Amino acid sequence: MFPFLGPLVAAVLVAPLLLVAADPVKAPSLLEQRFHQLDANHDEKLTRAEAGNAAWFDRIDRAKRGVVTLEQIRLVAEWLDPERAGRLRDALGASAEITPPPSSATAPTAPASPREGPKILKPSEAGVGRLVADLTFTDLDGKTGRLSDYRSAKALVIAFTSTTCPITMKSTASLGRLEKEFAERGVACLFVNPTATDTVADIRSALREHGLAGRYVHDRDHSLATALDAKTTAEVFVLDAARTLIYRGALDDQYGVGYSLDAPRHTYVRDALTALLAGKRPLVAATDAPGCTLDLQLAALAWPAAPTPAPAAQSNLTYHNRISRLVQNNCLECHRDGGVAPFSLATYEDVRSHAGMMRKQVDRGAMPPWFAAPSAPGESIHWSNDRSLAAADKADLLAWLAGDKPIGDPAEAPLPRTFPAGWLIGSPDTVLQFPKAVAIKADGVMPYQTIRVETKFTEDKWVQGYEVQPTARAVVHHVIVRVHPPGEQARGKRDAGGEERDGFFAAYVPGNTSSIFPPGFAKKIPAGSTLSFQMHYTPNGKATTDQTKLGLIFSPAPPQHVIQVAGLANPRLKIPPGSAHHPETTAITLPAAVTLLSFTPHMHVRGKAARYEAVLPDGTRRRLLDVPAYDFNWQLPYRLAEPLSLPRGTRLIYTAWYDNSTGNPANPDPTKTVRWGPQTFDEMMLGYVEYFVPERGTLAQSPL
Repeated sequence: MFPFLGPLVAAVLVAPLLLVAADPVKAPSLLEQRFHQLDANHDEKLTRAEAGNAAWFDRIDRAKRGVVTLEQIRLVAEWLDPERAGRLRDALGASAEITPPPSSATAPTAPASPREGPKILKPSEAGVGRLVADLTFTDLDGKTGRLSDYRSAKALVIAFTSTTCPITMKSTASLGRLEKEFAERGVACLFVNPTATDTVADIRSALREHGLAGRYVHDRDHSLATALDAKTTAEVFVLDAARTLIYRGALDDQYGVGYSLDAPRHTYVRDALTALLAGKRPLVAATDAPGCTLDLQLAALAWPAAPTPAPAAQSNLTYHNRISRLVQNNCLECHRDGGVAPFSLATYEDVRSHAGMMRKQVDRGAMPPWFAAPSAPGESIHWSNDRSLAAADKADLLAWLAGDKPIGDPAEAPLPRTFPAGWLIGSPDTVLQFPKAVAIKADGVMPYQTIRVETKFTEDKWVQGYEVQPTARAVVHHVIVRVHPPGEQARGKRDAGGEERDGFFAAYVPGNTSSIFPPGFAKKIPAGSTLSFQMHYTPNGKATTDQTKLGLIFSPAPPQHVIQVAGLANPRLKIPPGSAHHPETTAITLPAAVTLLSFTPHMHVRGKAARYEAVLPDGTRRRLLDVPAYDFNWQLPYRLAEPLSLPRGTRLIYTAWYDNSTGNPANPDPTKTVRWGPQTFDEMMLGYVEYFVPERGTLAQSPL
């Protein structure tokens, strides 16, 4: 009856039409809600302009009356059979309650892959950042030793190995090369063999063949393996000179269960050592280590055991042996001299003086700032920039803050953490700065400022790293940098949300001021481009000026993959007055396979929660990110620890919830119907996605 129904219709009325076919009881209210969101003048009719899509509008308005009513759309929905609805699904705009149509057959469960490579873990839950006890051992020559024997080394690598595990047999040569490479730089190695049945003859043969020079421990009783909670014969631990665990996991990814590579793609231990010697933290601080699994009877660990749902605090907590490391790892980036936080936590006296506020903010989950919900059971998604405290860390910190706060033995203190005085990314290849300073008033609020900076680049630039550096950090809430190629202004005024949907080039929020992309990845700035800086200033009681800078590091050659950012936006949002939990949803269908790198939800002061989901072409629904307590004060990116590949035809759905009630203390006016706008008293509904298109390489154009 309606052969014209296709993607053009669905682009606006997606979820409601599908829900009419799947659930006629629930659908009308959702359909009506979507209709009224589009009905700008509230006359119960949609014009072509309100619909925003003349093609589908003309095909529904067969009588050429110039308007479409809700009843007409319902009539169209009634003619949608399930097969046609299924074909339309991927072109439809989703709703907060959208569900995929029922499958006619249950897809078979895929068997587990026979191949197993290293997977990135959350460092704090793997013991990273903690003091390792001064463990004792007896080496292959019968000589006893302690980990403190290596205190003069800049780092200690404790590498588990075996002469009968096929993975470690292959990787021993790489261990030997690593030892030689870093020996001249003050790094020592201790080798541990936890396989009781490995023979001394085979061990000594391997030592000669691969030239291992460090002490070798045949850990037949698993005393070292148990104390370190080693998981496999291939695990490696990297300690600094104060016996703080800096990295644990795989040596690299050259060999795993069921596969071998000609060369490693990721050199985890080498990268960790390089970062440590440069005074930095490794980008990857914990992985699992595919090898021969160890069966240990856990005794007293070198650090507290893995957290339980309600962990007990570690006994004998002191500032030097535990709390100082927690503060270093989770607080000092902002809470230090020159940092963006209002006070320093760099010393014992600092921490003790602010113990009350620390305890309150940690207990309520406001600090460290991290708002993503934990992954559901069985989900593998986690984040490389996860700031949340592990359960055991939180229990220990709160227990110490609530107690007598003992300082402990200075000999157990960590090495001091240092921060560069200049650029975190190193010396930039170029620095772009505001042409003149912006005046910031002393109090009140300021509307967003947009500052334009000419790049004057005469050729295209591939950017491998950037850092946004305000000169008045105390009053800068966030910065969004966009690239405008030559001729963009000539295209005329954009529709509402158009620029935001185009994504951004760089961003700044406290604690997330820079980004270095992996080798082979970069962002592009076309020749002659102009940059715009959207500045959100927050006066703090003292008038000042700001002249923000952007430092760039260029890639020497075009990259293998172009990093792009797109915004999932709903510029037609309409938040009713007084609503405490109002949902808005938007969605896109991927026209090409993409690999996701990060998510950044963006709303203003009425923003309450956000969620990203994917509906795969087979109908499988997957939650990608849940932010149940969105905080406008922290415009955080959520960077995937491992990139996520999605096939062509995947439906990417973004849902945001808003609190426009009197219960929201930040609400400028709970009596107002709130719509899209650039200022904080308006709202936005944006779900930024950072991604690349694998098969298109450097020629990729944004498909989103």
